[in-house]
Amino acid sequence: MRILVRSLLLVIILLTSCKNKTKTKEIQSLDRGLITDNVMVVSARAEASKIGVEILNKGGNAFDAMMATEMALAVAYPYAGNLGGGGFLVYRLADGTKGTLDYREKAPLGATKNMYLDEDGNVIKGKSTVGPMAIGIPGTIAGVFKAQERFGALDVETILKPVIELANNGFEITDKQASRFTEYDSILNSVNGKQILFNRSLKSGDSIKNYALATTLKRIAENGRDEFYKGETAKKLVAFLQSKGSLITMEDLDKYEAIWRDPITFQYDDLTITSMSPPSSGGIILNQIMTMLESFDLKDYGHNSLKSIQVIVEAEKRAYADRSYFLGDPDFTDIPVKTLTSDVYLENRISDFTFNKATQVDSISHGNIIGYESDETTHYSIVDQFGNAIAVTTTLNGGYGSKLYADELGFFLNNEMDDFSSKPGEPNYFGLIGAEANSIAPEKRMLSSMTPTIIEKDGEFFMSLGTPGGSTIITSVLQTILNVHEFDLTMHEAVNAPRFHHQWLPDEIRMEQNSFDENLIEQLENKGYIINLIKSPVIGRVDGILMLEDGRLEGGADKRGDDTAIGF
Repeated sequence: MRILVRSLLLVIILLTSCKNKTKTKEIQSLDRGLITDNVMVVSARAEASKIGVEILNKGGNAFDAMMATEMALAVAYPYAGNLGGGGFLVYRLADGTKGTLDYREKAPLGATKNMYLDEDGNVIKGKSTVGPMAIGIPGTIAGVFKAQERFGALDVETILKPVIELANNGFEITDKQASRFTEYDSILNSVNGKQILFNRSLKSGDSIKNYALATTLKRIAENGRDEFYKGETAKKLVAFLQSKGSLITMEDLDKYEAIWRDPITFQYDDLTITSMSPPSSGGIILNQIMTMLESFDLKDYGHNSLKSIQVIVEAEKRAYADRSYFLGDPDFTDIPVKTLTSDVYLENRISDFTFNKATQVDSISHGNIIGYESDETTHYSIVDQFGNAIAVTTTLNGGYGSKLYADELGFFLNNEMDDFSSKPGEPNYFGLIGAEANSIAPEKRMLSSMTPTIIEKDGEFFMSLGTPGGSTIITSVLQTILNVHEFDLTMHEAVNAPRFHHQWLPDEIRMEQNSFDENLIEQLENKGYIINLIKSPVIGRVDGILMLEDGRLEGGADKRGDDTAIGF
């Protein structure tokens, strides 16, 4: 009897082993990104991903790696990585607990509703986008410290040591970075009144060292979060900003706090999707679009087919129309979240759609709710060896933010004030229209499109992703999820697939150049859609991590940037 039992066990083990080997072979034969067993960091720069993994290798967890990766991006990716901006964190702990952290920038105490309007009530061009008046109170340092203090395992000096070394020893400039330095050189010189560290003389392959930022980070490592908001760094920053005409004071920095918020969580088929709540519009709008899509058979229509593009675009139009009217800082505005994300409301929103022709945007406004009154960014995803997963999107808003560079401290400041509605009905930097819900007020957080997102399947971690891209962030995250779930693409294929975007106004489908068949574009135009191939040659740069069937991790590092996945 014992021999029979042993024989049966041996057969089961062999069959299971063969099955796993077959599954692994199938996985490897597909067009996959980097595959690792336990740990993955995907970010906009190889240096940042490498440092994040180094911290995990030292026994740190995802939240320690968050601090290290974010600060390394501030060094090696000044276009969007930052100390002078803000962001959002979505997390899922190993035990399934989920939450979010809001470290979005805030308006200074001296801000006023009409601060960007002239005496005739017209928007003063450039005042909210370039220079000292465009800057919101930075939240990045408060955010990474709050997350690490609550969940981290290592001490801050250990975490920041390799980042400080990176700033002192230098990083290699990529082709894309060199192009940006050349492209932005004149405006950076103009805003700062001189040539700064980042300029057109820097060539691809050169090494650039940022000693000022290394010194700033060293003080922060030694003195903690308050160094940035109350200490020597705060005093230097405020003195610099006020010398340039900024409204930000020591009181503004002293009062700043990052806030834990409840996430937006919803179901789509067998997926549980957790994303960022207001003041990000990402979670609500993603929820709205996906709920409107759920009754349509996207898989049958086919990836980036005429019918798939039509229904996705029409859902996007209606959700972005709601975004413009209802959403803002929840600490200042009552947002009807339950109604906006309810099945009944959203079924009604999409009910007038037909495949025969485009719905004209002048017939689409925000939904009726009874009783209601009223591009540049970077993302990284991390999964650690303990089973924790995070999705983090952080931003300066425009490329190099306000373009104002604090050379003694070694970093750029954001131009996040432009994400408010300077004047209801007027488009911002990304063409998004805002209303009273997102008007300017002291200490208010401006509405964002950032959409860091974590997905579970059958109760287990499945995916972490997010992207930069201004108004195209939500639609880029949406299409990546659909690419994996509906169209069976690998994570590598999903993040690199051609993308399109509609945001209600202006009435156009932005499509990546040289990515879509001419016949498809002609078919869309024949149905009344306006196609723009110029506005968005690149839509989003998604960084994501996918849990494979055999329990390993696949990294998706978008080919549109220098994004890199590293792990073990």
